[in-house]
Amino acid sequence: MATDDVPLDDKAKRMRDLLSSFYSPDPSSTPNAPSKYGTLDAINTTSFEPDQYMNLLVQKSNLEALLQRHVEMAAEIKNLDTDLQMLVYENYNKFISATDAIKRMKSNIVGMEANMEHLLDKIVSVQSRSDGVNISLFEKREHIEKLHRTRNLLRKVQFIYDLPARLGKCIKSETYADAVKFYTGAMPIFKAYGDSSFQDCKRASEEVVAIIVKNLQGKLFSDSESIQARAEAAVLLKQLDFPVDSLQAKLLEKLEQSLGDLQIKTDETENVSAESNDPSKQGKISIPIPTMAREASVREFAEAICAYRVIFPDSERQLITLAQDLVIKHFETTEQYVKRRISSANFLGVLRTIWTDVLLMDEVLREAVLPDFSLEAAQVGVKQYVSCTFTYLLQDISDALLKVNVSPKEAAEERPLQVALEASKKAVLQGSMDVLLDFRQLLDDDVGLLVKPRDFIIDWVQEGFQDFFRALDDHFLLLSGRNNSSSQDQGLTEGAHGEKVLAGLVLVLAQLSVFIEQTAIPRITEEIAASFSGGGARGIENGPAFVPGEICRIFRSAGEKLLHHYINTRTQRVSTLLRKRFTTPNWVKHKEPREVHMFVDLFLQELKAIGSEVKQILPQGLLRKHLRSDSNGSTTSSRSNPLRDDKLSRSNTQRARSQLLETHLAKLFKQKVEIFTKVEYTQESVVTTIVKLCLKSLQEFIRLQTLNRSGFQQIQLDIQFLRTPLNETVEDEAAIDFLLDEVIVAASERCLDPIPLEPPILDRLIQAKLAKSKEQNPNTP
Repeated sequence: MATDDVPLDDKAKRMRDLLSSFYSPDPSSTPNAPSKYGTLDAINTTSFEPDQYMNLLVQKSNLEALLQRHVEMAAEIKNLDTDLQMLVYENYNKFISATDAIKRMKSNIVGMEANMEHLLDKIVSVQSRSDGVNISLFEKREHIEKLHRTRNLLRKVQFIYDLPARLGKCIKSETYADAVKFYTGAMPIFKAYGDSSFQDCKRASEEVVAIIVKNLQGKLFSDSESIQARAEAAVLLKQLDFPVDSLQAKLLEKLEQSLGDLQIKTDETENVSAESNDPSKQGKISIPIPTMAREASVREFAEAICAYRVIFPDSERQLITLAQDLVIKHFETTEQYVKRRISSANFLGVLRTIWTDVLLMDEVLREAVLPDFSLEAAQVGVKQYVSCTFTYLLQDISDALLKVNVSPKEAAEERPLQVALEASKKAVLQGSMDVLLDFRQLLDDDVGLLVKPRDFIIDWVQEGFQDFFRALDDHFLLLSGRNNSSSQDQGLTEGAHGEKVLAGLVLVLAQLSVFIEQTAIPRITEEIAASFSGGGARGIENGPAFVPGEICRIFRSAGEKLLHHYINTRTQRVSTLLRKRFTTPNWVKHKEPREVHMFVDLFLQELKAIGSEVKQILPQGLLRKHLRSDSNGSTTSSRSNPLRDDKLSRSNTQRARSQLLETHLAKLFKQKVEIFTKVEYTQESVVTTIVKLCLKSLQEFIRLQTLNRSGFQQIQLDIQFLRTPLNETVEDEAAIDFLLDEVIVAASERCLDPIPLEPPILDRLIQAKLAKSKEQNPNTP
């Protein structure tokens, strides 16, 4: 068999068996292995047969294996010889050491017997002399002990005779504990000799003790006495065998009443509660901190509980409930503080006060397990503090946004939308940083109530920010009036100025959403990663508590929705003006145009108001006006088409007949213009989109009317006047010109006699309008 097939453990075991068999006193006790007879492992047994082993080895192994086995057996024999030699050397050394030890013991024992006999003689001599001393002093010692016993007896008798006077002195000095001690010490003598020798002393002592019992009862039920003094009185009454069990309910009631004096007082915060709604004064509520007087009161209460427990051993359950009620009331007071909006320092002061009380109570009532009980209640309180902090942050942002509601004069002078936007940005970013700083103080503090729930606090902070931004998104929708619950903010939209305020507020909300997505969320994420990493108490299966990517997507979508909502709100207002303009008059009987209609001024005033709002909120975009010349003349209207200009000299009848034909021919050769593009967060993009939507609405309103020649010419005059101011306002001049031309085309299609005004007349009416506008507004360039 090859060497690799024999494990090293088997080799070591075989060597140990060989050594044990060598040193075994009984060869028959060596374990045999009858189950291995006829195998190659039989070489290690006592019944080894060489011939059988060699025959088996030759049958199972080839020549190379036999040579290898020879080398292995030679090495094993050599190792065994070496081990046996070492064992012999070690045993020889031990034999030599034992022989030397025996020789030393023999030399040390020599002379010891003589020394022991000499020592015994001395002990006998000392004992005889001690017996002589005891015999000579025996009579005197007995006399002294008899005198000592007599003296003690006389002292006890004197104490019994002096007991009434002693008890009287104790009553005068109110040292009732000493009086009870003296009386209970004399009780065994009174029981033995109270009816004979000391009858008068017993009677006098009982009369004085009756007075003491009466005084102790009065002290026990006196409200002016402290809890500890009443507890001591109960202990003394019990030592006097007075039935104090009937006083258990009364004393427990006193303990329950004393809980009110141990509560954290709210009187100090009453005078500033009215200022809690002022953001500049919030977080300034003064909260009482643990003082020496308070600690002394709590310690006195704890000692009273300890005394009560000694008096009434079966009252443990009641005392545990009483101690837990104290902790519960502490946290109920904490909830009231949190609702008043306190800073983290004040909140930590409250928790530190509670923890101090818990430790003092735990010293005397460990069965209540108050630390664990208070930790569970503290988790609820801390979670409520975190939740209320985010609620107040949301309130601050809402208050900053509601500053939009100002009068028109103030709006023109103070730029209220810009002020509200900057205030709300500061409320979001700086408010979030302040909140994180407060929460960080909770983690850095070493108060015992916050040691275990640190991971929970980290998760609550991250979950709080996630829920806060979701609630903020819902609040934005609420303020913008996009949901049905907008009635709660009706104060924003009341009156004639309400719609303007609401539209401006929607624009502020849109830009604020962009700020939150691009600036606030990354900054808050960095701060959370730096100071609030870890956590994990909520479990991996629930996923991360704070997901900034989701919040960014929410506010990106919210910003786009709010921006479109602002555009739609403003467009609807202008569309209402246009509807009134085109549905009120009878266009079939319209008179000849004398001047530009006043709706044009109203329309431009609305655009000016929109421009004022977007300038306060949105940045300017890149200057890239799309002029009419940029489209190679492809967006020219049918009225400005060269074909039509060449035919202006024709008669009115011929022009009217070819009007529709030229219009459709011009459309065939026009390049398609992309009118409605993606709205960007720039002044020009928003204003341009609103103008495009208004012109589209104007076109649709005209298509619902039937016009005579004068009505058509009036619309032509109004649209021609709008070209210049609109092109100065928007960034896509080509699209605006195209839409204005479409309005003219729609009017011509709905006209019974579509004959336009002559260019000289059109120019003269426009110049007259410009001159009139300049006279009314001299400052206008």
